[in-house]
Amino acid sequence: MPVKVYQYPKCSTCRKALKWLDGRKVSYHSIDIVATPPKKAELQRALKSGVPLKKLFNTSGQSYREGGWSEKLGQVTEAQALDALAADGKLIKRPFVLSGEQVLVGFDEGAYAKEFK
Repeated sequence: MPVKVYQYPKCSTCRKALKWLDGRKVSYHSIDIVATPPKKAELQRALKSGVPLKKLFNTSGQSYREGGWSEKLGQVTEAQALDALAADGKLIKRPFVLSGEQVLVGFDEGAYAKEFK
């Protein structure tokens, strides 16, 4: 299964992650997270792999603040939260990386080094 990297071109963290992957010659498919957000099933994969629901949210982003998600998050169902994430790529913490059964959210060099040995 090819590595999918959902990223936002203007995001410095995404650029850093892509540079890291390129430097290690990791083959991946880059997807603009705003134009094509991850599908609900891909977000569910993140939860199954151990990523907490709150970690999927870009808590410092405009969509999160304007949508009142800091208050909403404890009040909506998991399905409602996943539907919102799948509908608005700017709500999702990025980069969002799918590698086999593993899902990486954000850029943590240690986690990337462990996944892409």
